[in-house]
Amino acid sequence: MSRTIFRTMAVGTALVSATACSLDGFGGPRDTMQFDTAFESAPAGMDAASSSFAADAEGAWGGPRRGRGPGGPGMMGLMGGGLGAEFMGDGGMGRGAGRGPFRVQIDANCAVAGGNVTCVRTSNGLTATTIYTLQNAAGATQTALDTITTNTVRTRTTVTGTTTRGRDGASVTATVNNSSDRTVTGLAATSTQRTVNGTSAGSENTTGTNRDGQAFTSARVSFDTTAGLIIPVSATTQTYPTAGKVIRRMKVTTTVAGSTATVRERREEVAYDGSATAKVTITADGTTKNCTMALPRGRPNCG
Repeated sequence: MSRTIFRTMAVGTALVSATACSLDGFGGPRDTMQFDTAFESAPAGMDAASSSFAADAEGAWGGPRRGRGPGGPGMMGLMGGGLGAEFMGDGGMGRGAGRGPFRVQIDANCAVAGGNVTCVRTSNGLTATTIYTLQNAAGATQTALDTITTNTVRTRTTVTGTTTRGRDGASVTATVNNSSDRTVTGLAATSTQRTVNGTSAGSENTTGTNRDGQAFTSARVSFDTTAGLIIPVSATTQTYPTAGKVIRRMKVTTTVAGSTATVRERREEVAYDGSATAKVTITADGTTKNCTMALPRGRPNCG
């Protein structure tokens, strides 16, 4: 996988502010229940899958909470913990399957069967099963990763189980069912660019109490598609995507005890055109903003 199973990814030290991006306008009024905090992270276990979400091992959403100012959407102005490092031009340098953006690393103790390599990991009640299909540039199947000759890797992952969260004053239990399917081509050491296509879907159904002691239930679902993403690779220079697009969606249905259900929806589309500026279109609960994002490692700027 391009990220270690259940690894907690490093994140920046501050959320995007109104001065950097007017996305804050998507949040609710001050001193009210903040349902949009659900967009700050991805469904539990998505860190084990291949997606565009910069998901970490934080676990299930702790529910809506009362607070000042708008809630969400999350790191760098984008939901699900932000956009994954490779999509921002921060995926590392180097050529060969084990280096550079969208690199692949496979544990030596994984099982080989039917021409595939299968790895199983468990953590905090969740089981992640990943199936790798590897090929060289000629299309021949490989049963072990070769950092020089492996050119194409298809990674299929499922994450299922029940997990808990008991911190930040919240106490919740969540049933999780996630999946992803990503193919990366151009991993061979002689390749000068990589092409990425993939999809993921996440589902998290939660019951518990939020930090205010209120009982709630929530259903959080996420989807993303990476289509025709092209990123050059270099042994000496950090690169960023030059073509393709990423479409991300999340829907959250929440019911606080004694109240009717609240539904929040968000869609983000990031398009790359070869320039150092990605186009970002964000739609939250029917309201759309057209933004730009400098590459590498920029923040959305919505004017």
